Amino acid sequence: MNDQLIKDRVVFDRCGLLLAWSVWLVIAGCASTTPAPVAVERPPSVTAPVAAPGMYLVKKGDTLHSIALDHGLDYRELIAWNTIENPNRILVGQSLRIRAPGSPAAGETAVVRPVTGGSLGESRALGTTAASSAGGVKREPKAGKEPYSGQALARAQAQAVDPVIVAPAVARVEPRPEVKPDLKPEAGDAAPGGEEIAWIWPANGKLVGTFSDGGNKGIDISGKAGEAVLAAGGGKVVYSGTGLRGYGKLVIVKHNNAYLTAYAHNRNVLVKEGESVGKGQKIAEMGNTDADQVKLHFEIRRQGKPVDPLKYLPPR
Repeated sequence: MNDQLIKDRVVFDRCGLLLAWSVWLVIAGCASTTPAPVAVERPPSVTAPVAAPGMYLVKKGDTLHSIALDHGLDYRELIAWNTIENPNRILVGQSLRIRAPGSPAAGETAVVRPVTGGSLGESRALGTTAASSAGGVKREPKAGKEPYSGQALARAQAQAVDPVIVAPAVARVEPRPEVKPDLKPEAGDAAPGGEEIAWIWPANGKLVGTFSDGGNKGIDISGKAGEAVLAAGGGKVVYSGTGLRGYGKLVIVKHNNAYLTAYAHNRNVLVKEGESVGKGQKIAEMGNTDADQVKLHFEIRRQGKPVDPLKYLPPR
């Protein structure tokens, strides 16, 4: 009987041990399936590069001609200011100077300070009494300790000498008469440095496209192939070619420091870069290069920014 109890006790102990072991394995298995915490590192914030004042960062699709047009410049100025050897090769992200070297940044004004010297502008006192021990100029006699009397007053007046202020001698430069050239601008045209221009229509056709912000950068005038395209104002041809995608055969005229005009989709161009043209001069023949119909695409740009030509052209 005792042997049987001992056997049952051993079996019970073994079963309890197996049960405990099984529970431990289950707990361990569950614990092992719990994922360990993972440290997530945030990527460093990427800041888009910003061009310095007076500089421009080249973007995909840019050309020297498009950059010049967008900033109211002659593309040859960009070449000179940036010492570009190959005008047909500029790199995305390249920084280009779009303001003449040495010119003040936008909103800044050059300040001219007067030049002062050790003797210029300095007053000198003559006929005064001896200088004080500090080296200054004595301008008034010291009050004496002599009792007041008529004789003392006379002596004081005889000794006192009013200081004389002597201005430094400055050479006087006579202004030279201004020499004006004999060039007589056409009536209504602004001077080269001015802004206002009396524009004329560049073609006689029907208006088939109008200006829109973010869309059409100018107006479109229909016509027949070969019809005259006229300069809307006097100026200098700063571009003549096919280097701007979407414009076909293009002419750009710079009128002054503020305004450019562009004439696109021409069949034939009659002027060369660097040539001066007058208002109303025939500069091209209407065509359909890079266009779906014969038309003139005409733009007016102020400081490189497209503006609505209908606000500048005379009504018709």
